[in-house]
Amino acid sequence: MKKILLIGKLNSVVKETNTFLAQFFHVQLCSENASVLEGMLKIVNPDLVLISLIGAYDIDTSIFFMLSDQYSNIPVLTIGTKEESKTFFQYYEDGQFENLIRPVENTIIMDAVCRRLGLDKEKVEQDAAEEKKGTADRKRILVVDDNGTTLRTMKAMLEEYYEIAVAISGAQAMTSIGKKRPDLILLDYEMPICDGRMTLEMIRADEEMKDIPVVFLTAINDRANIEAVLKLKPAGYFLKPAVKDKLLVEIDKILNASS
Repeated sequence: MKKILLIGKLNSVVKETNTFLAQFFHVQLCSENASVLEGMLKIVNPDLVLISLIGAYDIDTSIFFMLSDQYSNIPVLTIGTKEESKTFFQYYEDGQFENLIRPVENTIIMDAVCRRLGLDKEKVEQDAAEEKKGTADRKRILVVDDNGTTLRTMKAMLEEYYEIAVAISGAQAMTSIGKKRPDLILLDYEMPICDGRMTLEMIRADEEMKDIPVVFLTAINDRANIEAVLKLKPAGYFLKPAVKDKLLVEIDKILNASS
């Protein structure tokens, strides 16, 4: 499946667009913050970037310069009303950027995505239907880590067996969970600003999230750190870098116990 990075505020329109496109593509949600976007572009390596212009006046315009200067090979679709869109036309260079006027049907968005990716729409829909049959029972795992290399490694390690979503901060993890509930969370314990402990507390404070099993990932192997991790009573913990076979066995055990 092709990969789409969907940029925008998490509102009903973005959620609907994500739900629709996720039937046919690997979609990763991202905020419109330039530094967050830069990290996600490196992690996800998307085939297409889709930007929702809702709340256009709050969007960091530097993301347009970043995409045109550093990622000119990635096609970009924006979606907004005429009023929202005209604010950004000055940043649209050559054929990399294309705009769709909102309100727009999901089928029109699908047509534009397939056209920009050079795909046959009917084949994409057929392939997605076949894949859905084979992955109907596939569990979803959210990996949360501020290190891009770790996220790429964990994704490559697990995506053969599970549906994988990634987040580079605790705040982004909460957004991702709200978008689509994971069956298990692999959470880095040592993160800046909002660390693993704080993220776990936010998860447990939410009635709809509190029962999601959380497994901590930690790079510090000393008694005090391990004891601090265990006091939070996670579903499990692993020292980084995690060993694939052991991690898969533990994930399977936790998922079976929580199902």
